[in-house]
Amino acid sequence: MASTQALVQHGLTESDLLELYRRMVLLRTYDERSVVYHRQGRIGTYAIFWNHEAIQAGATFALEDEDWIFPSYRESAIGLVRGMPVETILQWWRGHPSGWWNPADWNIASITVPIATHVPHAAGLAWGKKLRGESAVAMAFFGDGATSEGAFHEGVNLAAVMNAPAVFVCNNNQWAISTPIEAQTRAETLADKAVGYGIPGVRVDGLDVLAVYAAAREAVERARAGGGPTLIEAVHYRVAPHATADDPRAYIDLARVEEERARECVGRYEEVLKSAGLLTDEQVESVRREAEDLLRAGIAAAEADPPADPELLFRHAYVDPPENMRRG
Repeated sequence: MASTQALVQHGLTESDLLELYRRMVLLRTYDERSVVYHRQGRIGTYAIFWNHEAIQAGATFALEDEDWIFPSYRESAIGLVRGMPVETILQWWRGHPSGWWNPADWNIASITVPIATHVPHAAGLAWGKKLRGESAVAMAFFGDGATSEGAFHEGVNLAAVMNAPAVFVCNNNQWAISTPIEAQTRAETLADKAVGYGIPGVRVDGLDVLAVYAAAREAVERARAGGGPTLIEAVHYRVAPHATADDPRAYIDLARVEEERARECVGRYEEVLKSAGLLTDEQVESVRREAEDLLRAGIAAAEADPPADPELLFRHAYVDPPENMRRG
């Protein structure tokens, strides 16, 4: 049985522990509702992150407001942890211009779809903060498949050489779409790749939000103190399709999926808080209802936006659009 004292030893107050839970539930609700919205034709193809909430909420909880987050498409809803409106993120998936935010408003970079291309961006921003004498840290999220990309090597190596204040969080769900981890690397663990860059590599349980938080907090503190970057590998097993366009039944171990779903991260943390006497059934219901209400209001606000002006596609590309585009 978990105790309040044991939980607070993570450096978190009781209020912090409950806020961490609220963020996980909000992320879970966003993901579940987005799949429904996709099936209803209300958003486009959607990258599912069900059961990744412990990684997203745990790692970002170690950051300060001045720190920057660099998400991949798997962390599309990461802005919710900083209060970004639900409708802004939903509009991104709807292809509406209002889904593109000014990164400086939230210290959250634009969502990247090409694999690993944002890793050098995070390294560059972190290096720039260091050159300016600022204390901000850059945290980049990416999947296990990204560690096989050249941009990953370039970004992590740059951060290491420049001793930049960066934290690289690898969400190792053991599948790069349909490619299993053993088919893309001979490394025993992805955290071992940190050795080649001369930086610390840490491996944690990606379903344990407090373990993820503890690893991220140590990495962030080290980066802020001038100790350079850290690579964190958060390990779990993907239990949902890669995206709404994917049918994983052709390649995934369905029996293992069911086993892993039974130990999903939100329910796991919920039981920890309940056993410590910090969370009641009434609070659980209240947190879930609040998240559901936010999502309903968010999709209503998104759908209330007027259609985008097609001229936006060309306004900053041509002084005088070609005639065939004018006719289209």
